[in-house]
Amino acid sequence: MCGIFAYLNFNVSRERRYILEVLFNGLRRLEYRGYDSAGISIDSCNCSGSDVNRQIVTPPLVFRQEGNIESLVKSVYHDVDATDLNLEESFSIHAGIAHTRWATHGEPAPRNSHPQTSDDGNEFVVVHNGVVTNYEVLKETLVRHGFTFESETDTEVIPKLAKFVFDKANEEGDPGVTFSQVVLEVMRHLEGAYALIFKSRHYPNELIACKRGSPLLLGVKLAEEASIGASFNDTKFLSSNGQPKELFLSSDANALVEHTKKVLVIEDGEVVHLKDGGVSILKFDQAKGNRGRTLSRPASVERALSILEMEVEQINKGKYEHYMQKEIHEQPESLTTTMRGRLIRGGSCKAKTVLLGGLKDHLKTIRRSRRIVFIGCGTSYNAALASRPILEELSGIPVTMEIASDLLDRQGPIYREDTAVFVSQSGETADTLNALEYALENGALCVGITNTVGSAIARNTHCGVHINAGAEIGVASTKAYTSQIVVMAMLALAIGGDLISSQERREAVIDGLFDLPSKVKEVLKLDQEMKYLAKLLMAEQSLLVFGRGYNYATALEGALKVKEVALMHSEGILAGEMKHGPLALVDESLPIFVIATRDACFSKQQSVIQQLHARKGRLIVMCTKGDAASVCVGGSCRVIEVPQAVDCLQTVINTVPLQLLAYHLTVLRGHNVDQPRNLAKSVTTQ
Repeated sequence: MCGIFAYLNFNVSRERRYILEVLFNGLRRLEYRGYDSAGISIDSCNCSGSDVNRQIVTPPLVFRQEGNIESLVKSVYHDVDATDLNLEESFSIHAGIAHTRWATHGEPAPRNSHPQTSDDGNEFVVVHNGVVTNYEVLKETLVRHGFTFESETDTEVIPKLAKFVFDKANEEGDPGVTFSQVVLEVMRHLEGAYALIFKSRHYPNELIACKRGSPLLLGVKLAEEASIGASFNDTKFLSSNGQPKELFLSSDANALVEHTKKVLVIEDGEVVHLKDGGVSILKFDQAKGNRGRTLSRPASVERALSILEMEVEQINKGKYEHYMQKEIHEQPESLTTTMRGRLIRGGSCKAKTVLLGGLKDHLKTIRRSRRIVFIGCGTSYNAALASRPILEELSGIPVTMEIASDLLDRQGPIYREDTAVFVSQSGETADTLNALEYALENGALCVGITNTVGSAIARNTHCGVHINAGAEIGVASTKAYTSQIVVMAMLALAIGGDLISSQERREAVIDGLFDLPSKVKEVLKLDQEMKYLAKLLMAEQSLLVFGRGYNYATALEGALKVKEVALMHSEGILAGEMKHGPLALVDESLPIFVIATRDACFSKQQSVIQQLHARKGRLIVMCTKGDAASVCVGGSCRVIEVPQAVDCLQTVINTVPLQLLAYHLTVLRGHNVDQPRNLAKSVTTQ
């Protein structure tokens, strides 16, 4: 949801055309997060040099456009052609910022797009991810001081507040006020979650980034790396030593990896100041604000760079037409990576075990828990629901499910004796993060399960497991979902690993995990069959999916995928509730998908099929290979046969055909597969 990107070249000569393309490509890498408008800001003239008078620097240029990034590109080059702006002009130092917006306050329109500005002279320019919750109060205050507003956004108060702070400091005799002091004072007045990048004509060739809640990273590339391969030294990379370098800021690692793998994950409350090729990091303290007539000057802190464990190939489509298609077909490999080094089969006399390094120091505490609480949203919630039965079975601990937003709305009870497990693909989901904060306040042991190293959930939980599914670009989660289930199955094995009574069951599950990638590879061969089924269903308006036991979560997830990307109404229903309302919908025109693979609920699902058939339901049944005759009454339904796996992992197998169905339905109905209408990959606002 929304995307931020910035590029600053220092003592590296770059033409304006090159700078524009870096910014545009950065935004393209962020497209998958979801957006409805985009914008950039660059310098109108070459403002490099030590003798620049900050008061006479010409205003930065701001370009904003509703629609996709290519619309912005065309708009920018059209405006350039209509002026005398020289695309070949070279800059030894230049700072540019860019943004993709997902509308929260105000409709998609150029006036509401980012960057937002302080005034007609663009004295301060800001890009923003998140929501400023007290913007109305700030807006009223600024209006009283003579400011006028052009947009309906919450963001516009930020650059205007920066101008107000700057002007006031100068009026009170502090002409030497620094850029970081202005930003720190602005932060002191903001409430809510945000990631911000500031650019100003008063501070040419400088950028400031800060965050609270929303993700933001700094990437650093030395000019010499390309030719001689610079050694990895934090001081060398971050210091203001005149060494040629390129600095990048982004809300997502995907936009950085093609430029550099040396990154700094910016922490909440940090203010990162890029100036003269150096990076200074200040720590925001709410208690330290305006001291008398001057703004506070906090001391800098030292941080270490880290290395991105990501390759450019992971964020390209390769031979596939869409990211979602690629990620569905990557699941045999992603599941193998998720399990690598964590499953121990043992020798002839050694038990099969699971090793989760991120949890080993906390397993005893988890085993003593009063209950385990799974907390998540959307697909992550469904993955946790799919894993609940095996965790209850192997651990003997009660397991409850919480949708993060509902837990917060109810202020549901969380106890010190609880273990709260937070599941999030991005590790930055706003509601899940707020629930984490709530659980920490209540003293629970907090465990994180996420696909993003260095994410807020990974950093703020007591322990956790990284699912290692690889970069997932498509908005609709596929491979991350199946990897989450596998990780939570391994979590159940680890927690129940001290019980002799369940050893045989645990070993059967471990064997099933070893076999899972090959069975997913086998079920992917149903691709063309699911494409044909999608052709039969493409004109339908609704689809019901019935599941039970482990496959109730499969039904929910399959229905969610169809509604997310194919924009078709679809509902996942617990088959045991069929007679409590859903049966009234059944007739010969409504397609109904029933999951009836072999497990403890198989005979009950056979009964469900019989009842639906008796009411002339239009049935599509998923069953275990060889069971078609057992589930298809008189050959009156369409059957999809899948390989059999151990019951707690069968949901992984059964989900794949539903993912393929959703994908093909979307393509056939002419919708955007990777960027569904109104949806974002990472929901970082409430």
